[in-house]
Amino acid sequence: MDVQGSQVATDPQLGQSKTFKQNLSGRYTVDRVFAIAAWGATAIAVAILVWLLLTILVDGLGTLDWQFLTSFTSRKPERAGVIAALAGTLWIMVVVAAVSFPVGVGAGVYLEEFSSDNWFTRLIEINISNLAGVPSIIYGLLGLAAFVRLMQPITGGRSILSGGLTLSLLILPIIIVSTREALRSVPDSIRLAGFALGANRWQVVWTHVLPMAIPGILTGLILALSRAIGETAPLIAIGAAAFVRSVPEGLQSPFTVLPIQIYNWVGRPQQGFHDIAASGIIVLMIVLLAMNATAIYLRNRFQKVR
Repeated sequence: MDVQGSQVATDPQLGQSKTFKQNLSGRYTVDRVFAIAAWGATAIAVAILVWLLLTILVDGLGTLDWQFLTSFTSRKPERAGVIAALAGTLWIMVVVAAVSFPVGVGAGVYLEEFSSDNWFTRLIEINISNLAGVPSIIYGLLGLAAFVRLMQPITGGRSILSGGLTLSLLILPIIIVSTREALRSVPDSIRLAGFALGANRWQVVWTHVLPMAIPGILTGLILALSRAIGETAPLIAIGAAAFVRSVPEGLQSPFTVLPIQIYNWVGRPQQGFHDIAASGIIVLMIVLLAMNATAIYLRNRFQKVR
C-alpha cells in the first residue's frame, strides 16, 4: 500500500486518471437514478391514464348507441342524447380554427420576420407570453363584455360566433408562440439564399420559410385546438346553455357543447346520468382524436414535401 501510494504521489497522471474514473462512475450512477425516476414517473402517469380510460369505457360503452348520438338531451337519462352538444362542438371548433389559425400564424410571422426590434414590439411579445398563462375564465368575462354585449348586433349575443371568438382569443397566444418557434427553427441560410436570388422579404417568407415551418406550426395548432375543445369555463361565462333541444342553424344560434353537457350530467344524482356522461366523454375523445389525426396527417404530409 505504501508503494502504491508513493506511485500515486510521484505520478500525477495516475492520480488524475483515478479521480476521473471516480467522477465518471458517480455521474453514471446519477444518470441511472434519474433514468429510473423518469421511467417511474412515466409509468405512474400512464397507469393512471389507462385506469381512467378503462373506467370511462366500462361505464359508457353500455349506453353508447345510435339513439344516444341522435337524440336531444332529456330529463330522463334513458332518452337523453348528445346531438345538440355534438353539433355545437363541431360548429365552435370550425369557427375557432377559421379565426385563430390565420390570425395567429399571421401575427407570429409578422413579429418574427417583419417587425423591428423596438420597445413596442418587446412590449407585445411580453404581453403575448403573459396571456398564455391567464386563467380561461378571464377570457370568458372578456368575451361576455366584448362579443355578447358590445358586439351583439353582429354576433347575436350568446351565440356560436361569440363562443368561437372567445375560444379563439384563448388559444391565440399558443399559436403565436408556436409559430414563432417554428420560424426560428428554419436556418438563416434559407433566407440568405432567397435574398441572393433577388427575392424580397415577403417572397422569401412565403415560398421558403413558411413551407418549412408548417409542420411546427401545425403541431402548435393541434395543442391549441386540443385545449379549446375541452374548455368549459369561458363558454359558461358567455352564457352557453346546458339544456338545448335544437341543432344550431347558423353562427348566431344558441348552443351547447360536449364539455358543458357532460358537466351537467355529472352533477345529477342519478346513476343513469353518470353513465351517459361517460358516453359523452367517449364521444368527445373520438372527436378530439379525429381532429388531431387530421392535423397530424397534414403535418406529416408537409414534412414529406419538404
